[in-house]
Amino acid sequence: MKRLTLTLSTAALALSICTNAAAQDGPRQSADSNDDGVVTLEEASARAATRFERMDANGDGVIDAADRAAQQDRMFARADGDGDGEITAQEMAAMRGSRQGGRAGRGVGRGGEGAAARQARMIQRFDADGSGGLSEDELAAMREAREANRGMRGGRGMGGGGRGMAMLARADADGDGAVSRAEFDAMVEARFAERDSDSSGTIDADERAAAQAAMKAQRQQRMQSRMQRRGGE
Repeated sequence: MKRLTLTLSTAALALSICTNAAAQDGPRQSADSNDDGVVTLEEASARAATRFERMDANGDGVIDAADRAAQQDRMFARADGDGDGEITAQEMAAMRGSRQGGRAGRGVGRGGEGAAARQARMIQRFDADGSGGLSEDELAAMREAREANRGMRGGRGMGGGGRGMAMLARADADGDGAVSRAEFDAMVEARFAERDSDSSGTIDADERAAAQAAMKAQRQQRMQSRMQRRGGE
């Protein structure tokens, strides 16, 4: 189960980016490669192929726990600004600021000082050797604790029924704990069909707007559910 969770959490990011690309506006998100105002399945699939290749870190044709580990190693190396093998609160803040700065207005600054304070508390909690930073092992322990907590709250872990995780569980058609290219493509096609409400073979501006509205409503519903759970604790 742990291996499946790692696999799907890696693939969830790639699949959500690919299949939602047709519902997004702006040059960074658009899958409309010829700028004709509509997105075809071929365009969406081409973008999905690029994303899959990026997430398949070892190039073995599947997205699995090995790719997850490689992605985490790269993220750790980028965050560890001074290369000392540990990530401090300052380095986490710098990484977060860099990520937010590249979002072109999409949620920039979200979390603010509250997010920084939470990160500082998490570092203090999991800094087993009291060095003031988190090693890769300490960071892994922190992630595991967070996933376990989310599962207990009915959140985004495999036990929590999160929409992204449920979607990726369905994508893993043979249940082997990895998402193959064929499984990935099948889910991309299914998601495209959901957005192509008139079955025309393209997603136009109206369908993109409808998909955006639906995604916004889903995000708001998830936020309300989390607030209600926290209020009941």
